[in-house]
Formats: sequence, C-alpha cells, structure tokens
Amino acid sequence: MHHFVTGAAGFIGSQLVDRLLDEGQFVTGIDDLSRGRLAYLAPARRNAKFLFIERDISGTDAAAEGLRQAAAFAGTPGLIWHLAANSDIAGGAAQPAVDFRRTLQTTFAIIEAARDNGVRKIAFASTSAVYGENDEILDEDAGPLLPISFYGATKLASEALLSAAAESSLQRIWTFRFPNVVGPRATHGAIFDFMARLAANPPALKVLGDGRQTKPYLHVSELIAAMRFIVDNANERRNVFNIGPNGAGTTVAFIAGNVIAQLRPGTAIAYTGGDRGWVGDVPRFRYSTAKLARLGWQPQLSSDDAVLRAINELAAAPAA
Repeated sequence: MHHFVTGAAGFIGSQLVDRLLDEGQFVTGIDDLSRGRLAYLAPARRNAKFLFIERDISGTDAAAEGLRQAAAFAGTPGLIWHLAANSDIAGGAAQPAVDFRRTLQTTFAIIEAARDNGVRKIAFASTSAVYGENDEILDEDAGPLLPISFYGATKLASEALLSAAAESSLQRIWTFRFPNVVGPRATHGAIFDFMARLAANPPALKVLGDGRQTKPYLHVSELIAAMRFIVDNANERRNVFNIGPNGAGTTVAFIAGNVIAQLRPGTAIAYTGGDRGWVGDVPRFRYSTAKLARLGWQPQLSSDDAVLRAINELAAAPAA
C-alpha cells in the first residue's frame, strides 16, 4: 500500500514513517517543519520508496496538491495517517489561532483533499485531552466531552469532522486517543523540558505545578505498534480507540527525580505550586484501554517503565 503521512517530520510521524518503510510500504510524508525536524527523516530520505514534501496543509488547495504529488510518485495513497497538528498545548492557550490553523484546518483540508483525490481511508491522531477533567476511568463512550484546552477542543472538533465525512466521502476512519507519549525524537513534553532546563546547569530544576500531576505515559514504539494493529484489525466504518499503558500513571515528581538522577544528580527541585502546570493542563486522568485489549493488543511497558526507557534514550542522544 501507498501511505500518506501528515506531520511526517514530527516526533511520532517520523517514527511511523520508519515503521512503514521497514514493512516495505511506499510512503509519502508531508510536513511544514513548524514543529518537525528534517533530520528525523534522514533515514527515510535514503529510501527509494519514500517521498518528502515540505508544505503547510492548512489550506485545501495545498493539501490536494500534496496528494497529487504523492499519486504521481507511487499511485493514489490507500490510507492517510493524519498526524499534523499543533502539539504545544501551552502555546495554543496563548495563541488559539495556532491550534485552529494547524489542527482543525489541516483536518478539514485533508478531508476535502481526500474526497477530491479518491482516498477513502483516514487514520487520525487524536488525544486523551478531548475528555477534559474527569475523575472517572474513561472509556471511548464517555461523555459529555468537555476539553479544557484549545488543543483538546480542536482535536475533538477534528474527530467530529471525520465522523461526518465517514457518512459521505470516506469508507473508514480510525481515531486514536493518545496518552502522553515519550521516547526518542521527542520535541516537547516533561522529559524534554526537564533535560533542556538541566542543560543550563541551574541551582534547582524548575517544575511547573506541585509534582503530583499524574498521567499515563506510553513509549512511542508501543504507540506505533498499537496504531498499526488497530488499522489492520478494526473494520467498522468509525473506529475509536484509547491507546495507553496498563495500570496507574506516572507523577511529574517521578519524572523530574529520574531525569535529575540521570543528568545532574543532587540538583534540587523547585516546584511552582498549584495542581497543574499551565492553562489547559489536565492534572490527572485515567482512561480505559479495555476495548483495545479486546481487539487483541496489549502494551508491554508500564507507564513508569516507558518513562525510564525514554529518559535513558534521550540522555544517550542529547544532540537530538
């Protein structure tokens, strides 16, 4: 199959590209490089089955032209993996237009371009942030969905657009609700931020909030394995899945302490206080992955194990 990956130069997108190429698939990747890094696609660009297009796809004409270029390269794509989005939640709170353009508009543009270019299947990277603040263990049927960030809001609106398109122009959609994802090539997140701060050798590591924020973390390799499994095995017109680790989540204090132990042993921690790090931050959540387990996929790493593996990987490649 020929796969079309938006956000292909990002943390997750670039590793999805590598996975698809390892399977022997043809892949076209598109990215505006606002958050992605071309260096992450260096292995892919040496592969004759890969085409990279640098383009902002927040407009329908640009998205359609990207699909036309892909078709000229390896035929009409059989599947679009739509990962392009603004991944900076705090930045979106300061400038909501960024979420609107890079998340919601790119989704609408991809839907329109897919319809006009004969692509009938889209796999979409959504987020647990669509659930908002809720003390319950949340499954895919939970509601009402009341996100508290523009990031979560535009992802939820994108889910709605795709659901509507599945009634008309699309044959099948897959919606993945991600937890916090960690691993090599990260461009944001707690581990990334703590390492960047420690690089300046401060007297104390600044940590937003009180350190008790608790969330599930999944290693990027397991996320991609789950996405591929879902696409291969979930065959409804609309397929919505939570993806995450088993068991309890991980505290910010655990992450900070282990990053310090790896990079700057003995550094103190300076918490800013409060129960959350920024406007739109959900301080703790739990959601059910029972539906994915019933489909037949289970992660191997706990949330804490995923964090520890990611810390070791990022510490071993500081230049990245």
